[in-house]
Amino acid sequence: MSASPSSESPSDRGQQAMLASQRAKANNEQSKGGYFPLGYKAGFHQWWASVTPAMAEHNVLSFIPYLQKPPTHTQTGSAPVSARQSTSSINIDPARDSAPARTNSITDPYGPRSWHSNLVKLSGRDRALNEFSVERVGEEVEENLVMLHGYGAGLGFFYKNFEGLSRVRGWKLYALDMLGMGRSSRPHFKIHAKDQAGKIAEAESWFIDALEEWRVMKKIDKFTLLGHSLGGYMAVAYALKYPGHLNKLILASPVGIPEDPYAMAADMPEPEDSTMANEFLQDQEDDIVNRNGNLKTNGDNNNFLNARSKAESAKSKTPDAPPRRPIPKWLSYLWDANISPFSIVRWSGPLGPRFVSGWTSRRFSHLAETESEVLHTYAYSLFRQRGSGEYALAYVLAPGAFARSPLIRRIQGVGRQPLPSLAQSQLTQKIADAKPSSSSPSTSQTLVKETGIPIVMMYGENDWMDIAGGFAAEQKLKEEKEKTLKTATEEEKKRENGSAKVLIIKKAGHHLYLDGWEEFNEVMRKEMEETARQTKKREGKL
Repeated sequence: MSASPSSESPSDRGQQAMLASQRAKANNEQSKGGYFPLGYKAGFHQWWASVTPAMAEHNVLSFIPYLQKPPTHTQTGSAPVSARQSTSSINIDPARDSAPARTNSITDPYGPRSWHSNLVKLSGRDRALNEFSVERVGEEVEENLVMLHGYGAGLGFFYKNFEGLSRVRGWKLYALDMLGMGRSSRPHFKIHAKDQAGKIAEAESWFIDALEEWRVMKKIDKFTLLGHSLGGYMAVAYALKYPGHLNKLILASPVGIPEDPYAMAADMPEPEDSTMANEFLQDQEDDIVNRNGNLKTNGDNNNFLNARSKAESAKSKTPDAPPRRPIPKWLSYLWDANISPFSIVRWSGPLGPRFVSGWTSRRFSHLAETESEVLHTYAYSLFRQRGSGEYALAYVLAPGAFARSPLIRRIQGVGRQPLPSLAQSQLTQKIADAKPSSSSPSTSQTLVKETGIPIVMMYGENDWMDIAGGFAAEQKLKEEKEKTLKTATEEEKKRENGSAKVLIIKKAGHHLYLDGWEEFNEVMRKEMEETARQTKKREGKL
C-alpha cells in the first residue's frame, strides 16, 4: 500500500485541510443516516464476510510507511467468529508464525529496520500476548519502548507511530495487545476477591502481571512505558507494583486520575462536554480538520488553557455541594452488571457493524476514507470477539470513566517504591530463557528504594479527559519529590531522577497519538532521546 497516508514529510502536512473539503459532500450524506451511518445492507455484508482479526490487523499495519507487507502471525485471530468458536483460540503451530519483514536503506530512508509479529505464550491456561515490534538493523539495542493501547482497542491503532518512533537510534519498539484484548488470548475473566479494594487490585493485576511476565521472558531489565487511556492507568499500576524497571513513564490521556468528578461544582463543564460520552459523540474532523487554529478562552472548562485554574480553584470549593450524577440509570445498571458495549455488538449479529459505525464514523472522520474504512473493520473484528479483559473495566472504573481507586491518590508513589531484594530478582529471572538480555544490567540493587523516574502526561487540545487531573498529578509528584529529598541520603540525592510535566498535543482529542500523530511522534522522539542521554549519563558513558 501507499506510504503517503503516514508520511511525515512537510508536503503531506497540508493534507488534512484538503481532506475536509474533499469530504464535505460525504459528511452531508452521513448526517442523513443518523447516528449509525452504515447502511443495513453494507452492515449485513460486513457481518457475513467476517474479516478475521488477523487479516484486519494486517490491513491496518499495511499503512505503515515503507512497510508494504507487514508480518502478521496467525496463531490467534485467524478464524471467523461463530457461536461455537472464538477467534481467541491459540494455535501454536509453527507454520502459523510469521517471518520478520525487513526494509533496506534503499526502500526505507530511515532503515534498515526489522519488523516482527509474535505471540508470546505466558504461564497458565490460555494466556498469551500479541506483540508487534520493530528494531533498527545493525545497531545495538540500548533502550526499549513498550506501548499499551486503551480499552477494547488493539496495537494496530498505533500504526501512525511505529515508523516515526523507530527512527530513533538505539531503540527497539514493542506494542502489546493487553491480555484479553486485541489479538492476545482471551482467557476467562473472574474476580475472586470479596471486598472492593481486593477486587480493584485483582482486576489491575490481571493485566499488569501479564506485562511483568512478558518483560521477564524478554529479558528486558529496564524500559520506557507508554500507555494510552486505560493503558495509561495500567502503566501507573505496573510502576507501583513492579518497581525498578522503568526509565520513564509516559501517560497519553490516562483514564482514572481525578478523585471526584463533580467536586468542582459550577466550574465543571456539563456532562455532554466533559465525560466519556464524548468518546462516542465527538467528531474528530470538527476538532482537527475544520478548526481555524484559534483556541477558545471561554465556554470550555475542559480546555487546557484554564485547566490549571480549575485544579487550583477546586481546592477552595466547599464539600457541601451535592454531587451531580449525570449518568443515566440504565447506563449505570448495565455498567454495574458488567454488560460491556462489546457484548451488545456481539448480541446484535448483522446489526453489529452498523452499531460500531456510530463510533468509527466519528472517531476516524479526519482520516482518508480508505484508512477510516480499514480501521472500522479492524475495530469491529476486535469488538465482536469473545469477552474477556473488557469485563475488568467495571471493577476499575465507575460509570463515567472515573476510577474507583483514583490515581491522584497513588501516583505520587511512582518511582518511590522499595526495590525488590537481589534474591527475589534472581528468583524471578529464572522464569526467563537463557537468552541474552536486550538491555543493560540494572544498577538498582545498590539502592533500597527507587529515586524517582520522569513522568510525562500528554493530552489532546480537545481531549474529553479532564486535563486538570494531569496538572494536579504533576503538582503532587513535585511535592513528593521535595518531601523525599529532605530525608534522602547523599547517594539517593545523587541518583535522584524524578520529574513530572504535562504536555498538550494541538488539534487532537483523546486519541492524540492518532489525531495529532505528527506532533505526538515529534514529542515522543525528543522524550526518547532525552531518556537515552540520561541512561548514558547514569552509566558514566557521557
